[in-house]
Amino acid sequence: MEYKLITCIVEKGKSQHIIDEALRKGAQAATFFEAKGRGVRERIGVSGMFIKEDKEVILIVTRQKETRLIFDTVVSLGGLKEKGLGFAYIQPVEDTMGFLD
Repeated sequence: MEYKLITCIVEKGKSQHIIDEALRKGAQAATFFEAKGRGVRERIGVSGMFIKEDKEVILIVTRQKETRLIFDTVVSLGGLKEKGLGFAYIQPVEDTMGFLD
């Protein structure tokens, strides 16, 4: 079976709701941790003052067939189509251990 890793960086406080919805859409589990971000704030000038540096990083391993639905949910709930609010991407997973099929 083929797996993917969805990594999502969102504003602090959004991860619980995003994870709850990802689980409803078929994700088995998710891991999140707090982080600080830099880069975008400096590049966009004055409007960057409104972008908070405190972030949460969410990691979700999915079966390939569920990946797009869960990714689209994460992007929507995280507001990631708006510049400076976060970032998400999908990576291939070479092997897994402990994933319940």
